[in-house]
Amino acid sequence: MSANPQWDISRALGVARLFHLVCGVRDACVTPFLTLYLRQLGLAAPWVGVLMGAKHLVAAFWAPFWAFLAKSYRKRRALLTGSLLGSAGASLLMALVPPLDEAPADPSCNASRGARPSALPPAAASIPRAVGAPGLRRAPAGGVHAPAGLPAGYAVGSVEGAGTAARVLPPVASGLRDTARAGAFKVGRTAPPLLAGGTAPGSPANLSAAKGDAGALGLSLEGLRWTFLLSLGSVVFWELLTAPLEQVADDSLYEYLDFVDATDRYGSLWIWRLLGLSAGVCGIAAAVGQLECFVATSGPRGVLHFYGYSVVSTVALLVSIAFPVPICRRQEPSYKTIKALSLVGGDPRLILLTFTVFLVGATTSAVQNFLFWHMKDHGSSELVMGFSVALGLLGEILLHPFKTTLLRKLSRMGTVGLGLGCLAAQLLYYSFLWSWWAALPAQILSAVSNGALWWAVKASVEDLATPRTERPLGAMFRGHIFGGGSSLGSFVGGFVVMYFSLAVLYRACCVLLLLWLALLLSIQSRLPQEQKINYSKLLVMEASDTSDSEQGTERDWLVKAMREEYSE
Repeated sequence: MSANPQWDISRALGVARLFHLVCGVRDACVTPFLTLYLRQLGLAAPWVGVLMGAKHLVAAFWAPFWAFLAKSYRKRRALLTGSLLGSAGASLLMALVPPLDEAPADPSCNASRGARPSALPPAAASIPRAVGAPGLRRAPAGGVHAPAGLPAGYAVGSVEGAGTAARVLPPVASGLRDTARAGAFKVGRTAPPLLAGGTAPGSPANLSAAKGDAGALGLSLEGLRWTFLLSLGSVVFWELLTAPLEQVADDSLYEYLDFVDATDRYGSLWIWRLLGLSAGVCGIAAAVGQLECFVATSGPRGVLHFYGYSVVSTVALLVSIAFPVPICRRQEPSYKTIKALSLVGGDPRLILLTFTVFLVGATTSAVQNFLFWHMKDHGSSELVMGFSVALGLLGEILLHPFKTTLLRKLSRMGTVGLGLGCLAAQLLYYSFLWSWWAALPAQILSAVSNGALWWAVKASVEDLATPRTERPLGAMFRGHIFGGGSSLGSFVGGFVVMYFSLAVLYRACCVLLLLWLALLLSIQSRLPQEQKINYSKLLVMEASDTSDSEQGTERDWLVKAMREEYSE
């Protein structure tokens, strides 16, 4: 078989592993740090939530559509090349989006260049430079001058009516809040926000809440309007080009292996993607930390992530030239997705699984969108953030050898319940985060809340699906349902952070998960148990018209083989 290069399985799997590894590094360059970059542009939590919600929505529904077209017109190779080339260029558009306010140079960079850094008072230095124009902006000529303690050239809005906020926020943060109140959008709420880490003045939670209010409702400002619209257009256009890549590559490789009955070797490729993500997220964070002082500092430091993304996309483009794509294809029914959708509506177990995956997507987006904000407010570096992501991914890889044992001991629904419980525990823990390093221990639970949960979901889908609908049904759960939940969670989560706080968002998600877990277990116990068909027994009954006894079943070689495989 290896004499024919079209069916060289070893070579195809080697290229596929390398492609998954490089694509993992590529995604890790930007995806975990995207919300942090949007914050550096000056966008507040609601608008970041809108941008991320639009991104998830495009990925959920655009990728299957393009995958269907590429398969129908046999243009998968062209789509792979176009997606990699187009996304490399589209990602650079994000680097061209102007920030709301030109960030001052980093004092550490000035020190490394021999310049003497200018000292800032504690009140001003504690506010990250990501704060945008609505809350802290240059004072116009003849305008209100900066109060004592702020750098020259900056002004804070009127402190009129700040009696309530002054009891909770420090003077600078109170001024920021009042500036937002005096903007084009008026808000009647005067109560201070719920705090994420205590009520001490000047705490990171207070400053984060003040920054969120200060820039949240200033879309009437020309600069903020253009920054938001340009960011929205760039993110959507970039996602339109990036989204189809993973599904088209997976479908191509699976069909390639299916032609020679080698699909059993397809299941281990996801490990290479996680390895790429782990290496990429730490590598790009370390590179940004080393190179930020040697690149033009007129814009946010996050632009280096997009440069790295473009470079790795070029490498992935070269690897994709040898990626296995089947030339001919088997004739398969085109209505498998519709059939999979009808299965979901007709099976109560799949309906419960649908609501579970949708809720997991909504709550997971809360962690992915704003956890790095929380860590940044507590003084974390991007390298620590990247290491926290890698910690969860490596934990998932190390847990994989125990997958079969876990699913057998706890059952599929028990593993889903364990995953929901671990995710709720993570969210509750994050709401009480007190230091930048405190997020690292909770990331270990991601091996269960993400890895084990999706193993159980996949096993349940394969068990409940009809023949030839396993992959369409699994793609629907991971794409449409999970992506739709992530989109809704992003839209809602940003406004919850603005009106309340990040801690309230995490605790609300935790309560919601626990309530659904209790409801899920109570409903699952009342559903009728399905009787599995013993195909070997049916074969014996067909061969001999006598009924099987327990002794006859023990002599059946197929039953013995199945039991031995199950016990391993």
